[in-house]
Amino acid sequence: MSGSAPVPLGAMLRATLLVGAVPILLLLLLMAGGWLAPAPGAAALLATTLAALAVARLWIGNMARLAEGLRRAAEADSGFDRPALAPLLPSVAEIADGVALLARRLADRAEQVGRLQRADQAIVEGLPDPLLVLAPDRTPLRANAAARTLFDAGNLSAGGGDVAALLRHPVLAGAVDRALAEGRPQAVDLTLPVPVARDLVARIVPMDPPLADGGRLVVLLSDRTRERAVERMRADFVANASHELRTPLASLIGFIETLRGPAEDDKAARTRFLGIMAEQSERMRRLIDDLLDLSRIELTEHQPPTGRALPGAIVRAEAAALEPLARGREATIRLDLDEAVAAAPADAEQVAQVARNLMENALRYGREGGTVSVAVARAEPGGDRRLPARPGVLLTVADDGPGIPREHIPRLTERFYRVDKGRARSAGGTGLGLAIVKHIVNRHRGVLLIDSREGEGSVFRVWLPAAADAPAAG
Repeated sequence: MSGSAPVPLGAMLRATLLVGAVPILLLLLLMAGGWLAPAPGAAALLATTLAALAVARLWIGNMARLAEGLRRAAEADSGFDRPALAPLLPSVAEIADGVALLARRLADRAEQVGRLQRADQAIVEGLPDPLLVLAPDRTPLRANAAARTLFDAGNLSAGGGDVAALLRHPVLAGAVDRALAEGRPQAVDLTLPVPVARDLVARIVPMDPPLADGGRLVVLLSDRTRERAVERMRADFVANASHELRTPLASLIGFIETLRGPAEDDKAARTRFLGIMAEQSERMRRLIDDLLDLSRIELTEHQPPTGRALPGAIVRAEAAALEPLARGREATIRLDLDEAVAAAPADAEQVAQVARNLMENALRYGREGGTVSVAVARAEPGGDRRLPARPGVLLTVADDGPGIPREHIPRLTERFYRVDKGRARSAGGTGLGLAIVKHIVNRHRGVLLIDSREGEGSVFRVWLPAAADAPAAG
């Protein structure tokens, strides 16, 4: 028993009495009945007591070391190693062997359960549909990869963020209450309006008994935004295209009939009419391109972008591409770009569309011979209260044109909305540029601000989230 703790005297005496009680009692009876002489009897009593003391000490020591081995195995959460007990009592040895066998079987079973749990976690993590596990008080405990992508991994709490908006939704809250009260799965359709409108089908499954982590409810979400957007856009595209294409198409048909008839041999009229037909055809092409662009953007608007964009470099490239339009309007594009700031997560191609549409609008509707000022800078928190209170990238496009009456500003991003329809068509606009900008900004979880006064020009500002490693201002 080297290295073991000292055995309490009381425990030693009780064990000695337990081991030697029977032989000591027999010896005393023999001595009392005269069958054993006092001297040999006393010697036998002494020898029996000493033997019982030795056995008791060995027994207690074996049991103490066995208990110590079990305690260490429990504290380390590992397997049980049979302790080396020398000398070893047969009964204790059997107990130690049985405990070791039981511990090995439990360890094997625990390893099997661990493998099954890891497999279950891998299956849940790999599910294409978002999944949330809720505690009995409806707070989220965990989410799979699809849910973290759909909602924001940093906002997996009931205190804020997209997940909190989902859990507070009255339709989902009612379904959760019914699932808990009735103990049966519930399925509901709901729409989340922010940060981007999403159509979801939620299936709530109560867990009885609860999951190992205390999860009481499993919420499985199916995002139907894309499918329903396709249905809406199919109808919208037909309605918008048929309405907006009717005028240029009617012009083309009329000029073609004229060229086939009265102006067939009129070279001057033919040249003029063909020029107008080319303009109308180009207008139809731009309109169809913008409609298709808008449809593609709306399809993915509910899915945040991935990647990184450098708005400063993008704006410089788009400004160079718009130089012919600027020369035609005798306008100047003035750039003030911080090309070091980066937006992320961001789709560089869509950021280019935003810059292109805003600059093209400023050139087309600004003052002829005027100046379009374009700036890209880092936006720090604490500036304009209308902007998010976190670092971002600010793209500003300003013109010195006639400005926009205040009552029209809220509707500028609607499809085909025009302040001056005649001027807009003569300028070559399709009425979709700002709608495209709005949907791209929504997808990037950004902000679009429009400020304008009649006679003072217009200022369009787009805030996009900044990359975490973007340099600080100053």
